[in-house]
Amino acid sequence: MAIVEHDPWRKQYFEHIECPEDVFVSTDDLDSYRLYPEHRWIYNKLLIAETQGIACAPHGILPESYPVFSKPIYNLRGMGMETRVFNSEQEYLAERDPGHMWVELLQGEHLSSDVAVVGGKAVWWRHVKGTPGPHQTFDYWTILAAARPQVETYCAKWIAENFADYTGMMNVETIGGRIIEGHLRFADQWPDLYGEGWLDAVVKLYVDGNWDYPDQNRKDGFSVVLNVAHGAQYRYPPEDLVQELLNSPSISSVQSTFYEDKPPGQHAMPPGGFRVAIVNCFELQAGLLARQQLALWFWESRKLKPRRRRIRL
Repeated sequence: MAIVEHDPWRKQYFEHIECPEDVFVSTDDLDSYRLYPEHRWIYNKLLIAETQGIACAPHGILPESYPVFSKPIYNLRGMGMETRVFNSEQEYLAERDPGHMWVELLQGEHLSSDVAVVGGKAVWWRHVKGTPGPHQTFDYWTILAAARPQVETYCAKWIAENFADYTGMMNVETIGGRIIEGHLRFADQWPDLYGEGWLDAVVKLYVDGNWDYPDQNRKDGFSVVLNVAHGAQYRYPPEDLVQELLNSPSISSVQSTFYEDKPPGQHAMPPGGFRVAIVNCFELQAGLLARQQLALWFWESRKLKPRRRRIRL
């Protein structure tokens, strides 16, 4: 397999892609950190902010004003873990943690952008915008057909200045056009929504260092998330239900985004919910309807942890 994917629910996108056996295309930050030692500083969020002149510092140094956003300096597991907003010095002093940082609270459109890079030059972009759910979750993402010229110009300059010798895929997360995170990979949640032949172009990028993808007939796509309650042991939905959903021409793929044989507490999940499924689609209403059908199945099939029976005296 050319594209190395650790999550079994996403291998469906890559298992039929042809590539030389000696090519390693990473979809995981842990792999990318090891593969690119000269560029691994991109996972240091403090350095990301400092290279842009954004006010920031490790915990222990007082901010000059509030509110500020707090997060781990390194977080290779993702999912927005251990993030929070400090609205006052009192909150900051009570909650500061080793290995964490604060950064000025940015405002504006929040995007996740995949970019193909050839010798430090950004040659292809695709932007995704999340619709928030409760407590640090996302309800769904919109894979935008439209460009974001200002974001592309700003990020392309930053990439050229800091990654002049890099060729491969990158992902940058921005708020208000400023970079808050970077990754030496692409987002593996929705590659089926980028268009036919896109993954073949990615492989060619890693094989010979060229980008060749016409990217015609772009259209918006949607990645709809199903979060359920924490504290239960869940099973994968039956194949006939998944296939029924895939029979809709608007549904591109269905992912069961957890390990059935692993305790729920061993999954990296946000506080607002346990992510059990993602539906990728080209019509939002079709994705929302599929999510409803999956939600009903998960509700009826969940296995709750045993509770102690209270005895009244």
